[in-house]
Amino acid sequence: MSGGKAPVQPFAIELRVYYEDTDAAGVVYYANYLRFMERARNEWLRAQLGGPHELALKAGVLFAVRSLAIKFQAPARLDDVLRVTADPVSIRGASLTFRQECWRAMQCVCVGEVGVACVDARTFAPHRLPSELLQVLAEASAP
Repeated sequence: MSGGKAPVQPFAIELRVYYEDTDAAGVVYYANYLRFMERARNEWLRAQLGGPHELALKAGVLFAVRSLAIKFQAPARLDDVLRVTADPVSIRGASLTFRQECWRAMQCVCVGEVGVACVDARTFAPHRLPSELLQVLAEASAP
């Protein structure tokens, strides 16, 4: 038995692929993976601090996608159940980068990296990450 710490699993949600998510061939339309990833990031934030709406009310900030890279590895189809992860991998003064994956059972169907900018909820000007969020992130990465 190893004395090391077990690897932390990234935050994940499960969702089912509906007809509205697919194209004429019954395959998930590529842009819908972005919607799935958005849901996972929102649920990650909800699990940490009550969600995007709560953060906007309490801290006066919103998150806006500023960068995106995605690689499709296999098609997801109608009625598949996907596990979509949201794992913050880079923290900067006013931004976060998430590594996100969509899995069907043991097969990864896509991998993405999504950068989000923290902005003032009224002016949309860049805003430092709220201290409450920084504390959550620090606790999650502590040994």
